[in-house]
Amino acid sequence: MNRSSGIEPEVDISAGQKMLSAVSGSLLTSLLVTPLDVVRVRLQSQPNPPTSPRPPSSSIPSFRNLPPNLGVTACCREVFWVNNTSPVCLAAGPTLTTSVDSITTPTASAAACAVDETRRKTYTSTLDGLRKIARNEGLPSLWRGLSPTLVMAIPANVIYFTGYDILRSNKRSPINRYVADGYAPLMAGSIARVAAASVISPIEMFRTRMQAAPSGTSGVGVFKETLVGLKKLVHAQGYSSLWRGLTLTMWRDVPFSGIYWWGYEAGRNRLRDLRYPSMGREHALSAMRKDEKHTATFIDSFVAGAISGAVASIVTTPFDVGKTRRQVTGRDDKKQVSKADKGASLRPEERSMPRFLYHIWKEEGTAGLFRGWAARCLKVAPACAIMISSYEIGKKMAKNMNERRASGS
Repeated sequence: MNRSSGIEPEVDISAGQKMLSAVSGSLLTSLLVTPLDVVRVRLQSQPNPPTSPRPPSSSIPSFRNLPPNLGVTACCREVFWVNNTSPVCLAAGPTLTTSVDSITTPTASAAACAVDETRRKTYTSTLDGLRKIARNEGLPSLWRGLSPTLVMAIPANVIYFTGYDILRSNKRSPINRYVADGYAPLMAGSIARVAAASVISPIEMFRTRMQAAPSGTSGVGVFKETLVGLKKLVHAQGYSSLWRGLTLTMWRDVPFSGIYWWGYEAGRNRLRDLRYPSMGREHALSAMRKDEKHTATFIDSFVAGAISGAVASIVTTPFDVGKTRRQVTGRDDKKQVSKADKGASLRPEERSMPRFLYHIWKEEGTAGLFRGWAARCLKVAPACAIMISSYEIGKKMAKNMNERRASGS
């Protein structure tokens, strides 16, 4: 069965050359888009701000006699006094001279500091997250998790891209033999993603928890803390806990890959038709493989990859939100075990994927399901464009090198 795809024929390029192209693309992509991934994880894992108005004080009789400037002790403990054990604290007050019934009263400047601290840890958008993380935690924090990202991206992309190429271009592939041409990218992309995601799921959990770590800890400290947390998780729940969120990862990545590769090949075909308007599709494909310059290959693959990646990322954002929250939660593993032993009801994060996403929608609305969509799209679209264009250019260079060797021998 003939294929009018943008994938080079299997016979022209060796598997090793394809792997090398995937590795170079992975390195470049990871360096450029990791800051956006850090912001995405922070946006999706931060607590949801209350949406309903605060009830009037008259509706809460038991708190009627408390001062009107009452604040939250957790804020006071975190910002001002580490060993403060008073049940509540005043968020504003003229002086630091009164203490009524174990109620500590900080100064007005301290209250302003508390507000500042809360704002510093709350991200309202992608640009706001980039600015606050760089300013408050230092520029290197935007590349937090880069090491596990590289460890994860290189094998994942080698499996993913070479697997897709083999499924699409090898004549013995079941995709070529049994699947209609219009559905071949969907099937090949989905199967390749299942294989890649299964291999790198534990590394992705490690990276996600590192990127979600709060500020105030050095990079080495975050690495050690995350490693200790994963050891406790394995001790409490077994090695299978390292694949927590794999189901959600599949729900996100499998449809994403199908949509992405279908859109990418359709986009490459459309751009090829525009570049060679007087030829049929098969003749245009042959002309592209023979005469197309590196610049044209880069532009076509970059544009098609960016557009298809953006569409696929937006469609699958709810599954990305669910996956991130399931992987980030559960740091207090002892509490989880004790709750399970007591037969308590499952937390939302421990429910099945459809119920968890329904819970997010019920509590936070559609905005909760698509939280971080802009950061995800800004990360995924250029990442897909850079990765696929680097991969295609690498394959074209390898193909030209093989042709020169063949002609010189």
